Amino acid sequence: MTPVDILILSNGPGEVTTWVRPVVKALREILGNNSEKIRISVVLSPCPNASGKEANIALSYPEVNRVQSAENFFSFLLWGKTAENWDWRKHGVIVFLGGDQFFPVVIGKRLGYKTVVYAEWDARWHNLIDRFGVMKSEVAAKVSPKYADKFTVVGDLMTEASLGNREYEVGNGGGTHIIGILPGSKASKLAQGVPLTIAIAEYISLKYPQTKFVIPVAPTLDLQTLESFANPKTNPVANYFDFQGGSLVTENNTQILQTVKGLRVELYQKHPAHDLLSQCSICLTTVGANTAELGSLGVPMVVLLPTQQLDAMRSWDGYLGILANLPGVGSGFAKLINWWFLRKKGLLAWPNIWAQSEIVPELVGKLQPQEVANLVLDYLDNPEKLAQIRNKLRKVRGETGAATKLANIVQEEILKLGI
Repeated sequence: MTPVDILILSNGPGEVTTWVRPVVKALREILGNNSEKIRISVVLSPCPNASGKEANIALSYPEVNRVQSAENFFSFLLWGKTAENWDWRKHGVIVFLGGDQFFPVVIGKRLGYKTVVYAEWDARWHNLIDRFGVMKSEVAAKVSPKYADKFTVVGDLMTEASLGNREYEVGNGGGTHIIGILPGSKASKLAQGVPLTIAIAEYISLKYPQTKFVIPVAPTLDLQTLESFANPKTNPVANYFDFQGGSLVTENNTQILQTVKGLRVELYQKHPAHDLLSQCSICLTTVGANTAELGSLGVPMVVLLPTQQLDAMRSWDGYLGILANLPGVGSGFAKLINWWFLRKKGLLAWPNIWAQSEIVPELVGKLQPQEVANLVLDYLDNPEKLAQIRNKLRKVRGETGAATKLANIVQEEILKLGI
């Protein structure tokens, strides 16, 4: 077999961890581990939600041979030159897993490679892309019949999260509730998310003292930064929620965030945390990719968008994100954008967007910890309500095996090359 390059195009932390990871694993399972025959490269494009650690995460995957970080993307897009002056084999396939769907069109033409696009909601450039793997049949239904043969329904890549072994141990008996806390990974979300969610947990623990609270720490977030957002001295936003603070302690090689009131929240640093999340009775989460991951796992959640500090939420995509983060004037733009958003708000959580109805509760406004805690307690007191949410989540998520199906499409395109 003539050597082939597979170039993965991706961008943000969610895509790198929940799309790229299962796809490169599936590619190696199908095409083999011999890099002399199949070489896998990852090129990242800029993303407003990126932390800067995405390249290191991608490079940690044993299936990947080389990675280029986002800051060097546009020189590659415009002139075809990587920062390390990579060589490219004569034959190859580009696999799009995040970013702008126009990127594989440009890069594919320059390298002369086949192009495969994974599309969740929208598929573009039908005449210029060779194949599409789509999450649901509704995406393909929008396409002109003359391009229908390019489309294959592969399902939701995030459902790969629900496969595999369950390794997390509760440790306190079968009746113990586990509540996951996902406050985000960027400062704009952590400032409100950390004190709010942990203050909620403190109220819940008063009624259910045996409840285990766990934060699956994002791979792009270090523990000291997380701790700083739990400290009212370094994060004054905590005062909005009457949160007195917490600090890091280590017990039996486990990192714990212990609050002034005595609550202990385990910091879970294995990634991905699907084994843990799958065992959660319910999760407290911000808006974003977390909701898609939890939805694909069938885990009930309460989605929180506090507005105590309107300029704190600056994690918008595109031009809105640029305006909200401008030096000096960004705070004013953020307040205006968020005020406008709150007036026009539609569904926020991905499972709700998929279903076009509110499967999981979305709480927006000047949220108070005790009020949210009472909602969570109602779910814990009425497990049939949680069961209903789980059933609805399973109905709206995509098919399983998406990564393998997408890898099969790549294999088909390689076989078409006749090499």
